[in-house]
Amino acid sequence: MNFYSDDKLTALEAKEQAQRLAFAPVSFQTAQALRKLGILSALTNYQERGASAAELALDTGVSEYGVAVLLDMALSIGLVTWQAPNYQLTKLGHFVDHDAMTIASIDFVADICYQGMDKLTESIQQAKPVGLQYLGDWETLYPGLSQLTEQQKNSWFNFDHYYSDRSFGTLLEKVFATPTTSLCDIGANTGKWTLQCCQHDSQVQVTMVDLPPQLQVALENMVTHGFQQRVQAQACDLLNPQNALPEGKDVYWMSQFLDCFSKEQIVSILTRVTQAMRPDSRVYILELFPDCQPYESASHALNATSLYFTAIANGNSRFYMSHEFLPLIEQAGLTIVSQTDNIGLGHTLIECHKA
Repeated sequence: MNFYSDDKLTALEAKEQAQRLAFAPVSFQTAQALRKLGILSALTNYQERGASAAELALDTGVSEYGVAVLLDMALSIGLVTWQAPNYQLTKLGHFVDHDAMTIASIDFVADICYQGMDKLTESIQQAKPVGLQYLGDWETLYPGLSQLTEQQKNSWFNFDHYYSDRSFGTLLEKVFATPTTSLCDIGANTGKWTLQCCQHDSQVQVTMVDLPPQLQVALENMVTHGFQQRVQAQACDLLNPQNALPEGKDVYWMSQFLDCFSKEQIVSILTRVTQAMRPDSRVYILELFPDCQPYESASHALNATSLYFTAIANGNSRFYMSHEFLPLIEQAGLTIVSQTDNIGLGHTLIECHKA
């Protein structure tokens, strides 16, 4: 990762960026308001000609003042350009209003992170997710996922699934390249990976491991798709080091799961995986590493999301740099057999065997 090795800004450029940083929350809320009020969408209909504030006010039912004050800030953000008397949508404005990845990220920040990030300093000082108070009264977010509002749940799951879902095809090929009759899906969440496995292989038996509220949703999904006969569930709080994992499976699978824990907890979980394995069992860990990304924007997003873990999710985890994460695997008694980067939208798949 060479994105951050040099200070490339001049003093004047640095001062300008500092001002943009100071008003970044205003920029974010401006983009949100333009989306929610339908102004960006209305502007799309005018294509290259653009539209005046008065025209957009008629189209959206927003006052001309409201349209103009938002679009003037949008000029500074780069969402629109101006050729009197009309505003024109830029490529950036189009992505903010239409790009699925951008929308998933914006909604996640707006509905899950925005208020809680105000408590980032306290979360660092207290080593706990102080910002979680804006979502609910839980020690960590995970037991409360099923209790979020529908809008919050949609934003959380859309963000989580957007990235993982685009890796499934490649991952299924890799995992099932070796005959697999039993698989343990650790951190099964809503059961998306389990469903993919059952659809991919008509014989595989899957055991899902997660907290009870998540497993209830996952089991309902199995019934809906007719896989309840091939899927079992084991409720397990893996924060308790005494809680063991199902033994003797062909494959132990963890997707975007271990980033939800501290280093010590990761070693504890992987040690219990090692204890549950047969000598020929395989472990697959799917993670996102900021230092394994081909584009700086991806590293930026992962580093920012790490602070969601800090202030909101649990207070002690993150998207780890690979050089911090990989030694934890070996500490747990596993040997890394292969590492495949840039799967889907920047995932890394690590295959491990017992040491």
